[in-house]
Amino acid sequence: MIKETNQFEYCKKTLKENPIFSNLSDPVLNALLEGLKLKKWEKDFEFYTTNDVNENFHIILSGRVKIFQINEETDREITVFLLQKHDVFDIISLLDQQKRSTNFKALDDAEILSVPMQVMRNWIDTYPEINKTLLPYLGKRMRMLEDSLTDNALTDIPTRLARLIARNINQSSKELQLINDLSHNEIASMIGSTRAVVNRHIQDFKKSGIIETTHKTTKIISLEKLLDKIESDL
Repeated sequence: MIKETNQFEYCKKTLKENPIFSNLSDPVLNALLEGLKLKKWEKDFEFYTTNDVNENFHIILSGRVKIFQINEETDREITVFLLQKHDVFDIISLLDQQKRSTNFKALDDAEILSVPMQVMRNWIDTYPEINKTLLPYLGKRMRMLEDSLTDNALTDIPTRLARLIARNINQSSKELQLINDLSHNEIASMIGSTRAVVNRHIQDFKKSGIIETTHKTTKIISLEKLLDKIESDL
């Protein structure tokens, strides 16, 4: 990436806001940015395991990216992670140097900074301060995956749906974010269900005064009722 351009300054500013890179000095950030490429992924574009996306480490500057598995025989999907601005992928391939088996889909027009995996590994060796923030981020992601797997194995669909909603409520505004405008198909793939089943339970949540939906947007009406729903199903 060429210095002294609007693109360079925009990417640098966004990286400085990213908790993973915010502790790096300007000279280090400049060095990193020289090896990064800014890519724009259009909404709904899918990247499969056969693409060169496997060869790169990615930093999301804007938009949402879904990481998912699909059963080719049944076309059933399961969403592993739903990522947004400041998230990174693929950490597992970065660590074990193996190709990943999951796929990617941009849920919005997204801006992505990409760097070859080996270059990123060299950076981690050269700038060990990256580890101080990258490892806690990896731990957070592993805990989220653990919670999701536990929910899918041990709880029923209404409880999974309620917990998914609760996990995506902004603690300051108390508003639903990240999943508030997703289709029922997308929600279903996040909790191991089907569109029809999710639709039925969303209608139940609406009748109970927990949420309301307008123009494909979901809003929280009663956080107390949502939490009561989770507690009553334990």
